[in-house]
Amino acid sequence: FPHTVLSFSLFLFTIIINEDFYQVKACCSFNGPNFDKIEYILTASFNKQKMLEYNSTRGNWIGFTDYSIVASTFWNKDPLDRLERAMEIKLMCFDNRAFIQTIRNLSTTPTMRIKSVKQPDGRHPAVLVCSAYNFYPKQIQITWLRNDQEVTEGVRVSNIDVIPDGELYYQFHSYLEYTPTSGERISCMVEHVTLSEPRIIVWNNSLPEGEKTTIVVGLCGLIIGLVIFISGFIYHKKKYALYNSVHQGEEM
Repeated sequence: FPHTVLSFSLFLFTIIINEDFYQVKACCSFNGPNFDKIEYILTASFNKQKMLEYNSTRGNWIGFTDYSIVASTFWNKDPLDRLERAMEIKLMCFDNRAFIQTIRNLSTTPTMRIKSVKQPDGRHPAVLVCSAYNFYPKQIQITWLRNDQEVTEGVRVSNIDVIPDGELYYQFHSYLEYTPTSGERISCMVEHVTLSEPRIIVWNNSLPEGEKTTIVVGLCGLIIGLVIFISGFIYHKKKYALYNSVHQGEEM
């Protein structure tokens, strides 16, 4: 995933006859700092079932049904088919490389955040959310880690679809529901085409900012109340002592 720079797909044609559905789709993947590595994939599907696939890296067709296996064997031996595929790669991939590089210049690195969220009914286990904001292009992957190992057991991970921000960029949220254990390290790993290597954000299990603010405000209120109480006590103590002194003087 992190090695793929950008890719785009093109539906060459779709045919619907009666209730049958036939579709051919081409995809160009551009890799490397100068997009010098290009992979071209051509797939054919019938009623949403994948039938055939051509991959320029392998340089041949693969069939997935009895009929398409026979067809792929025939096309792999046909020199004209190789010429057709080479022409498609030039027209759809190489001739569009400058355009794709322009799109890459719009790429932005995601802003990451991990925080705790409360269950609506206050239930446990705990729920963490790892969020990515303001990134482009939209392809992104978030993986949860426990003690630097991918989370696979004893938890529930849920993702929402990538959400457009309305101005080219996207956001993505992944939720982790788990039972906290003392001393463990929870983090989320983010992979995006703008990152040279995966980025890891570690969950700080100290109190959330909202709770910290509440505690600080409460302590400040307690201290202020204590200061007022002590000041009042000292004031009344001095006033009482002065009253006794004056009263004793009058008696004398």
